[in-house]
Amino acid sequence: MTSSKGTLATASMAARLMDAVVYENYGGGPDGLKHVKVPIPSLKKDEVLLKLEAASLNASDWKIQKGVFRPLLPRKFPFIPAVDVAGEVVEVGQGVENFKDGDKVVAMLNFINGGGLAEFAIASETFITSARPPEVSAAEGAGLPSSGLTAHQALTKAAGIKLDGTGQLKNILITGASGGVGHYVVQLAKLGNTHVTATCGARNVDIIKSLGADEFLDYNTPDGAALKSPSGRKYDVVIHCASAGIPWSTFEPNLTANGKVIDLTPRPSTWITIVLQRLSFSRKQLVPLIINPKGENLDYLVELMKEGKLKTLVDSKHHLSKAEDAWARKTDGYAIGKIIVET
Repeated sequence: MTSSKGTLATASMAARLMDAVVYENYGGGPDGLKHVKVPIPSLKKDEVLLKLEAASLNASDWKIQKGVFRPLLPRKFPFIPAVDVAGEVVEVGQGVENFKDGDKVVAMLNFINGGGLAEFAIASETFITSARPPEVSAAEGAGLPSSGLTAHQALTKAAGIKLDGTGQLKNILITGASGGVGHYVVQLAKLGNTHVTATCGARNVDIIKSLGADEFLDYNTPDGAALKSPSGRKYDVVIHCASAGIPWSTFEPNLTANGKVIDLTPRPSTWITIVLQRLSFSRKQLVPLIINPKGENLDYLVELMKEGKLKTLVDSKHHLSKAEDAWARKTDGYAIGKIIVET
């Protein structure tokens, strides 16, 4: 049970105000963000209160603002966006066993409530919260949850790649390799028995090369747009991370007989293609990725980062007071890796 001292601390916290960034309706982009003072959130069972150090932005954050997921998200206005955070535990709720005051953590907040662009946030011990060792900075850790877990699931579950280097060699194409998810996919894929071809702009080739990619395609060239392997290989798996839509007719001739495309951002055309494939009994597959984040996988990614086997490319850092600049950077489509908001 929560002690009377803990109850008083919770009441004291709730009485205080914190800085936060909200939007009050759909649309508006960076100009729709407002800096406000709101009460520090109160704890419930199995929750921890975090003093946030950093948050990272994802494509889903601005899509929620645009109304792509209405009426499901956000549940109500005003809404504090962002769910991927790193911070310090300053209070624990009833039933919490694995964390205590002073612990550094990485967490994925509840998508329904958001809360990342603020000084404090509530994280659930039973959802996705991992201890953050000293070797992992707040900015690096905040980049991991959504993007890192998406990359991990795409490779290990959808593509069936073992990250211990065992298994049959697989030729992989990664589109959007310099993006928030793509740069993690490249690094994780190279832990497996893979040959990685990555698409990116010419200015990012050296960066992606440093992450371990074997070959590169500049999407602004004819061969790059056609996704043709520089070495003439066919792809066993394509991890389609790029936000730009690429038609199945471009993927199909570059796949092996049983090749598959893992689509991280499925569109209506994706589902039409899947239906047509099933009707024609095609051995080549387009597979939409439905994210199922798990805490133990975040623990694994944090451990890889601690060991120096995985890193977060930080595109830029912005203070919470300049969150609209971070939002604008995310929506312009040219960010490399993760955009971080620090408190």
